Amino acid sequence: MAKPVLYGADYSVYVRIARMALEEKGVDYELVPVDVFAAGGIPAWYFEHHPFGRIPAFEHEGFRLFESSAIARYIDDAFDGPPLQPKDPRGRARMNQIIGMFDAHGYRAMVWDVAVERLEKEVPDESLIADGLRQAETVLKVLTSLKQDGPWLLGDQLTLADLHAAPIIAYFVKVPEGRGLLAQFAGIWDLYLRMAGRPSFVRTEKAYNSR
Repeated sequence: MAKPVLYGADYSVYVRIARMALEEKGVDYELVPVDVFAAGGIPAWYFEHHPFGRIPAFEHEGFRLFESSAIARYIDDAFDGPPLQPKDPRGRARMNQIIGMFDAHGYRAMVWDVAVERLEKEVPDESLIADGLRQAETVLKVLTSLKQDGPWLLGDQLTLADLHAAPIIAYFVKVPEGRGLLAQFAGIWDLYLRMAGRPSFVRTEKAYNSR
């Protein structure tokens, strides 16, 4: 079987989500660097892989995908290794709900409005950070209510929901405000520390200072 190719930058939260899925499945893959923030702009050739010029994009034996959730689900279905999605409909729906919540309500607030604003702006917008923290608190409250008993979000099975949450939270806790807020949610803090110790997390870690 041909080695799959992932296009993107190792600083990206969403590229990391796909990389962690590949690592958890034990798949050998190639990461082709694509820096969407490069001074020269997005390379023209890349739009053949992602028509909107975002990262990541993915290719496997001529089959192309973009959108990290679709890529991660394909990786789980197409390759051998431990399953990363529940078999039962309700478990899978809950997994998808958590992933969707982070995409719609968590990523922008936690990564951009809080972490990036604090880390990268010479004069951060404190009102934007405060709004981001309020949104992040709601996300963490809901996540706490949805988490099942056991080491992972859905209980005893590590799923794509955990792989989706971890890189976003990792960026959030790069700043004191993020660490302080997460510390108020002991169950999610413990989950994050558990994820941070996994080889898939360690091997995809990057001292990134961008998205």
